[in-house]
Amino acid sequence: MNVVLGAFSVGLVGCATAPPQNPNDICSIYREKRSWYFAAMKAQEKWHVPNTVPMAMMYQESGFHSDIQTRRTYILWIIPWGHITSAYGYAQAENGVWHDYQRSIGHDGDRTNYADALDFMDWYMTRTHRLAGVPLADARNQYLAYHEGWGGYRRGTYQGKPWLGRVASKVGSRAQRYKTQYDRCADSLKPSFWEWLFSWLP
Repeated sequence: MNVVLGAFSVGLVGCATAPPQNPNDICSIYREKRSWYFAAMKAQEKWHVPNTVPMAMMYQESGFHSDIQTRRTYILWIIPWGHITSAYGYAQAENGVWHDYQRSIGHDGDRTNYADALDFMDWYMTRTHRLAGVPLADARNQYLAYHEGWGGYRRGTYQGKPWLGRVASKVGSRAQRYKTQYDRCADSLKPSFWEWLFSWLP
């Protein structure tokens, strides 16, 4: 039965950049990938979105794989099955909204670049806050709006999708867990003067 269901599913492919070794611990992530830490701090300062919220959403969307994308699967190698989308990269941003982001910030960006993907997510969430009134720290509802789009969220399309509510709750729980972890290690993550200085170099 599992084999049959597997043939009917839409798969996820792509893992050019290795994800963090311990994705369940944000302190471990930031220690392993220092460039991610600096990117997260810059994005938080720019957009005022708590860094733990997009990290929890990114974990759900891509598992921190850089070039993951959806692909159509086939039944008996002939019949196409599953919905294909243009979602791509760390943030699983679709073409249309990614292009809106590019026009908004005046920068091309790259969905396989962690800093660009994080900036996109924070940009999206600040607009969710402005358009739908969702607090920036409310990971559950931010994720629902991220998944359904601003119009869909305001229409409440997620209410007919119990599975999505469960996923959003998982994102909310992960964001809270990340926050608890980060609060304990934030001071130890702060860079030395030279590390901070070099982090700003191109």
